[in-house]
Amino acid sequence: MVVHSNPPLKKQVYDRISYLGTASKVDLMHYFSITSSSMTRLLEEMTSQGLIVVSGLGSSTGGRKPLLFQTNPTYRYMLGLDISRIHSALGLYDMHLNTLSLTRWNMDNQMTPERLVDLVASEAGKFLAAQGISADDVLGIGIGAVGPLDQSKGLILEPEFFSAPSWINVPICELLETRLGIPALLDNGANTALIGEHWALRAHNIQHALYVHAGVNIRSAAMSGGQVLRGAVDTEGAVGQMIIQANGPRLRDKGNYGALEAFVSVPALEERVRTQLKIGRYSMLSGMPPDHVNFSALVDALVSGDPLVTEQFTETAAYLGIGLANLINALHPEYVILGGPLMTAHRMVFDNAVEIAKKNTYHYPEYNPVFTPGILTDEAVATGAAIMVLQAWDGE
Repeated sequence: MVVHSNPPLKKQVYDRISYLGTASKVDLMHYFSITSSSMTRLLEEMTSQGLIVVSGLGSSTGGRKPLLFQTNPTYRYMLGLDISRIHSALGLYDMHLNTLSLTRWNMDNQMTPERLVDLVASEAGKFLAAQGISADDVLGIGIGAVGPLDQSKGLILEPEFFSAPSWINVPICELLETRLGIPALLDNGANTALIGEHWALRAHNIQHALYVHAGVNIRSAAMSGGQVLRGAVDTEGAVGQMIIQANGPRLRDKGNYGALEAFVSVPALEERVRTQLKIGRYSMLSGMPPDHVNFSALVDALVSGDPLVTEQFTETAAYLGIGLANLINALHPEYVILGGPLMTAHRMVFDNAVEIAKKNTYHYPEYNPVFTPGILTDEAVATGAAIMVLQAWDGE
């Protein structure tokens, strides 16, 4: 698949109709500097091709009611793959980004790259068969993965904290293209999550946004002018190395001392609770060997109102709020989207993190960004990966 920096006019018109939902020729003429007859011919060509369909009639401004056009949801399809440390997910989407099929896998110590590729190939085949879709009708598969990555070569480089071995220098695009017979595009999961949520929130016309994923580590992405900000290297997890306490701890004896991820991450939370249990603090988890306490057990205890676990999640949220305030003070986003397992564990975590972030945001409340858990939440990475394929498509 060729990624076009300056897409053809037909694709630009298609993207505009897709963004608006429905559009008349007049709506499009306000946006594109071509003659009325040229726009008419282009819309007729796109309709005959099946790219767009007539969806109804608009309001009259004195003459005939104008035709309204929308993109054809069944013209083609996209696959979106989320590769994360706790769960991975595969979705099949139509051109309106409706989820037609979705499945998830636990990323346990048996989930090597080869096994995940096998499962993706198998499930993708089942998805297409169930929907009566040919592989020729699939534009491609987008992959949102844990970094660091070499995006241009389609490689997952040396991510930390996978349970299974072998997640080093994985040519994930090549593996999936070979098995599926369709193009594959790769980006880090924080970026695709932001792309997905930005699309879902498109009615708000957001130009500047921050996405933070709090899970096994802290991952982030930012957008300015409606475009994802990209640095010289892929460092989606670098925000976790933000120092928030001088001479503080390190996570698993790696990274900076006092880094954000040493206070706000699933491993850090697990370790703090285990330590409290070992020194005799009471909890509904007290009957469990401390070293067997994992994140799933902590979420169950939090939902049940366990005081010790609630205390530790509250502390995690407070530190996250400090990290968020630092990012907000540097980037000045309009929207702050918070995702990941720590955010979805309980609404209390989100609320406490936002409260602390607001208290430490410069010029608050005059400057008051919108905080949201997003609309797509757990499906944001996979959906954004599918959108990446749609954006790269040339319209033919």
